[in-house]
Amino acid sequence: MSLNTFGARGSLEVAGRSYEIFRLEALAERFDLSALPFSLKILLENLLRNEDDVTVRAGEIEALAAWDPAAAPDREIAFAPARILMQDFTGVPCVVDLAAMRDAMAQLGGDPARVNPLVPAELVIDHSVSVDHYGSQQAFVSNVDLEYQRNTERYEFLRWGQTAFDNFKVVPPNTGICHQVNLEYLARVVFVDETSGQAYPDTLVGTDSHTPMVNGLGVLGWGVGGIEAEAAMLGQPISMLIPKVVGVRLVGELGEGATATDLVLTVTQRLRQHGVVGKFVEFYGPGVANVALANRATIGNMSPEYGSTVTMFPIDDETLRYLDFSGRPAELIGLVEAYAKEQGLWRDESSPEPHFSETLELDLSAVVPSLAGPKRPQDRVPLDEAKVMFRAALSGNLPEEALSSEGEAAALTFPASDPVAAADGMTAAGDGETDLAPPVPPAGQDRPVVRVPVQLADGTRFELDHGHVVIAAITSCTNTSNPYAMLGAGLLARNAVEKGLDVKPWVKTSLAPGSKVVSDYYDRAGLTPYLDKLRFNLVGYGCTTCIGNSGPLLPEISEAVESAGLAVCAVLSGNRNFEGRINGDVRMNYLASPPLVVAYALAGTMDIDLRSEPLGEGSDGPVYLRDIWPASAEVDAVVEEAVASEMFRSSYAEVFAGDEHWNGLDVPGGQRFAWKSGSTYVRKPPYFDDLPATPRPLSDVRGARVLALLGDSITTDHISPAGSIRKGGPSAAWLMDHGVEAPDFNSYGSRRGNHEVMIRGTFANSRLRNKLAPGTEGGVTVHLPGGEEATIYDAAMRYEAEGVPLIVLAGKEYGSGSSRDWAAKGTSLLGVRAVLAETYERIHRSNLIGMGVLPLQFNEGASVASLGLTGREIYDIVGLEDLAEDAPMPEALVVRADDREFRVRLRIDTPKEAEYYRHGGILPYVLRQLRDA
Repeated sequence: MSLNTFGARGSLEVAGRSYEIFRLEALAERFDLSALPFSLKILLENLLRNEDDVTVRAGEIEALAAWDPAAAPDREIAFAPARILMQDFTGVPCVVDLAAMRDAMAQLGGDPARVNPLVPAELVIDHSVSVDHYGSQQAFVSNVDLEYQRNTERYEFLRWGQTAFDNFKVVPPNTGICHQVNLEYLARVVFVDETSGQAYPDTLVGTDSHTPMVNGLGVLGWGVGGIEAEAAMLGQPISMLIPKVVGVRLVGELGEGATATDLVLTVTQRLRQHGVVGKFVEFYGPGVANVALANRATIGNMSPEYGSTVTMFPIDDETLRYLDFSGRPAELIGLVEAYAKEQGLWRDESSPEPHFSETLELDLSAVVPSLAGPKRPQDRVPLDEAKVMFRAALSGNLPEEALSSEGEAAALTFPASDPVAAADGMTAAGDGETDLAPPVPPAGQDRPVVRVPVQLADGTRFELDHGHVVIAAITSCTNTSNPYAMLGAGLLARNAVEKGLDVKPWVKTSLAPGSKVVSDYYDRAGLTPYLDKLRFNLVGYGCTTCIGNSGPLLPEISEAVESAGLAVCAVLSGNRNFEGRINGDVRMNYLASPPLVVAYALAGTMDIDLRSEPLGEGSDGPVYLRDIWPASAEVDAVVEEAVASEMFRSSYAEVFAGDEHWNGLDVPGGQRFAWKSGSTYVRKPPYFDDLPATPRPLSDVRGARVLALLGDSITTDHISPAGSIRKGGPSAAWLMDHGVEAPDFNSYGSRRGNHEVMIRGTFANSRLRNKLAPGTEGGVTVHLPGGEEATIYDAAMRYEAEGVPLIVLAGKEYGSGSSRDWAAKGTSLLGVRAVLAETYERIHRSNLIGMGVLPLQFNEGASVASLGLTGREIYDIVGLEDLAEDAPMPEALVVRADDREFRVRLRIDTPKEAEYYRHGGILPYVLRQLRDA
C-alpha cells in the first residue's frame, strides 16, 4: 500500500468500471512533467504507487520528477515490474535455483514455502527446438518428436514448477517465441490487478535480452539476468540509477523496397556509433506516425544489439490499431486509451516534445536495403556494397591454418580481375581481438578461390567455395513477428518459383515463425506451397537458427568445409550473428530481411551483387532480384487480405494447454523437488552449499592468476555458448562419462539446469581466442607459472586445487549480447574473483555482481596494452577487506601486477548492488531476507 505522500491516489472510470490509479498530475504543480520522456513517466508512476519509505521514498519520487536531462546518472531508484517473462534456456535454471533455494531455506531453519514468486511469471518454451530435419513436409513433426525425446526431463521439471509454485505459468513448446507471444498476447499495455482494482502501466523484466521488443507497444521492459529476475519474482525491486534518455527524432517514411530489417540495422549502426549503453532510447517526432507497430517492435527487439536498456515508442492510435488487429478485447483497448490520455502517456500531433539527454535525427526515407555482418549486428552492409564488403572481410575470416604469417591467404589462388577496395568503416567485427580493418586482397586481385567437389548421398554434385551460403533461415521474433516482412518473403518465393528458380543444393533452408499466426496467414495468402517448393518448409515454432539451434549441416558439406578450411556463410533473419553462434562450421554470418534470406538461398553465395548479377537461370533466361522483388503496395494489399484478428484469437485461445506430448508428460509432485543423482539435465546447483547464516567479511584478492586474456567485443556467447556441444571438450567428456552419446549431447542452452556441463562449457566457444594461448581457438589457456597448455576448465580446477584465485582481463564491450546469467555463473564457478575490462555491457556487469564477481574497469585510456600487461603476472586487488560493514563501496581499487601498481574503477554502481556483493551474490541476499521476513 502506497504512503501516497503526494496525494496521487485517485480513480478512473472507463466503460462503467472504476479503477484505482496513481495520477501523475498530482506532481504537476511542482514539476513540469510535460518535459519528461514517456519512459520516465512510467517509472514515476511506478514509484508513486510503491512508495513505502523503505525501498521507495518521497525524495526519490521528487528526484525523478525533477529529472535533469544533462545530469550524470547518480540517483538510485527501485523499479517494481508488474510481471516477469522467461524463456526455457534461461527459465529452467531460474526454476532450478528456486528449487535449490527451497532446500537452502529449510537448512537455514526457514519455511521453504516462502520461496515463491510474488510477481506473476510467465515462461515460454521456445529455445529447444532444433533444425535437425528440413526441406520436407515432415520436418516440423520430426523436429518436435526429437525435441521431446531430448528434453523430456527438462519439461517434466517445468511441469513440476507449475504445480509447486504459485504465480508461475508455462507456455508449452511449439506455441511461439516468447517475445512474439508477449507482443501478440501476453502484453497488456495497461495492467489490471484484479485483487486491488488498480490499473497501472504494464511493465516487466525478462530473462532474455530482447525483451525490449514489447517497447514498440508502449510497454516498459528490459532484459535482465536470470538471477536478477529470480530476485524480482521473489519481491525484490530492480535497483537502477535514473538513466539518461536519448531521443531519436524520426522524419519522413520508408521508401520503396526498404523493410523493417533495413530500418533496424540502420538504427543499430547509428546508435552503437553514438553510444547508448546503459541509456534509455525513445523515439519521437513526426515520423513516428509513419512507423507501423510491427516495425516498432522490430526496432525495440534489437535494443541489446546497440546497447540501450530500452527503446520506447509512445502509446498512440497505431498502438490501439495493433491491439485490435491482434485480437485484444475491446474493454482492454478502451482502458489503454483512457489511461494513456489521463496520465499524459498519449502521443498525437499536439503532444509536446519531451526533453532528452541527447538527440539524434533519422530520415526514414534515407534507409536502404541492407544486411549486417559478418560477425556483429552493428556492422551494416548496404546491399549494393555487399559483394565488395564480403570480399573485404573474407581474408579476415579464414581459419588460421589457411593464412600465412603475413595474414594473407596461403596456398590459395588469386585469379586476376577487377580491384577490390575495402568499404569505409568495415571492421573485424566481434573477433574478440581487434577493431582494426581486416586484411584486404591486394589491389588488382580478387578473393581467394577454393573449389571443393562434393557429392551428396542422393548423387547431387556441386563445388563448394568461400562465401557459399550453406544456411538460409527465416527465423527469430525480430522479423517473423512482422507480417509485412514475412509476406514479402512469401511473395518473393512465389515470384521465384514462377520464374523457374530453385534454391542451390548446398543451402540448408528453414522457416521457423515466432507464432502459429504466421502459418495461418501464409496459408490464407496461398504462399505456403511456394515456400515449400523452395524447401523453406516449417521446421518449428521457436528460435532455432537465431540462437544456434541450426542443427548440423549435411556431413558431406561439413567435411568439405573442415577439410578445405572454407569460410562459408549463413544468412538469417535474426538479431545476432556473433562468431561461433549460428553453426560451428560457419565462419561468416549475415543478418537480413526475410525476403533477402530467400534471395540469397536462390543465389547460393555472398559473392554476388544482387543489384547487377542474376540470382540464377530461370525458365526464360537469367532472373535478377528486381524481377522477383514484390512492390510495397502488393505486400500491403496481401497483409490487408490475409491477416485477420480472428487468427490471433484462435491461436492463443488455449495458449497454456499444450499438445499430446506436453500433456502426456509425467509430473513430479511435492513442495520440494526430488533431485535425481543420475540426471544429466537437472541437478542441484552448488551455490548454496555451506551457505553461512550471515555474510562473510569482505576480502581482498591476493595472489591471483589470469585465466583468460581476451580482446574487444567478447560476447556472452563467447563466455557461455548456447549452441551444440561438440565432441572433444570437457562438457562432452562429462556427458559421455555419464552415459550420454554424442547424438544426444543436445545444446549448452538445454543443459543449463546442469552446472556440471555448464561450468565445463564456460569460455568453450570454438571461436574464442585467448591471448595467453596464441594460435589457438576455443577454450584453451595455459597454467601458470609453468605455461602448460590446457582447457580453461582443467586449468581452473588445477588452480582451485592449488588455492589460487583467478581473474579475467578483457577489452571493450565485455559481455555484450545475450542476457544469459550462465556467463556469470560459469565464471564464478571456475573460481574467477574479478573481471578487469575496458568497458562492460549492462546486463553482464550486473550478472557478475549477482554471482559475487567483482566487475573492475580500466580508467579512461588505460588498457592491457597501455599498461604493458602480459597476463602472466601475479595479481593483487586491494581496498575491500578493511571496509566497515556499513561503509559505502569505494569508487576505485588498487591493482598490483608483479611490480606494477595502478588504480581501477569498481563498477558496483548502486548501494543495492553493494549489498548483493557483500552477501556473496543476489540469491544469498534474497534467501537471507526471506528467512528473516
